Amino acid sequence: MSTKYLNFEKNSLEMQALAAWWQALNDNRGDRAELRRCATLAEVAFTPAYHRLRLAVGKFGAPHDDSLALVAGLSARVKNDIADSPFAEQLATGKADGSARVSGLRFRRLLKAKELDELFTAMGRVVALLGSSVNLQSLAKSVYFWNDRTRKQWAFEYYSKSPSEQ
Repeated sequence: MSTKYLNFEKNSLEMQALAAWWQALNDNRGDRAELRRCATLAEVAFTPAYHRLRLAVGKFGAPHDDSLALVAGLSARVKNDIADSPFAEQLATGKADGSARVSGLRFRRLLKAKELDELFTAMGRVVALLGSSVNLQSLAKSVYFWNDRTRKQWAFEYYSKSPSEQ
């Protein structure tokens, strides 16, 4: 028996379910506020909004609960979905003077995060630094599969756009 896993690729069924869930948070601002107040992934998992997302994406594969809680908690902090560039590139661009919105030092600390709760705290701050306007699909895919491969890809994307931040 094989198990299908979630992937959060662009236009995948699970990404469409996440996008619909994220849009529904605009209609139910109480759910968004409850998720935004969560300080840990356990708190996210205690919310009804998380379980609605879990049921919606669970139709397309077996969710990893802590990773999905991370996606839900961070998605609730996103106000605008900006799909023009990958999330790591968004960290490296955007200030009026041409410098990175997220400093090289903060970026390197972010890449060192191994535990998902640690990543949740750090990424919440980064989403705020970006004005809550991020590429939702890229964010979801990256944090759901937070591993060495993702961190390496982020480093390539970040430093290709902001080499001076080394």
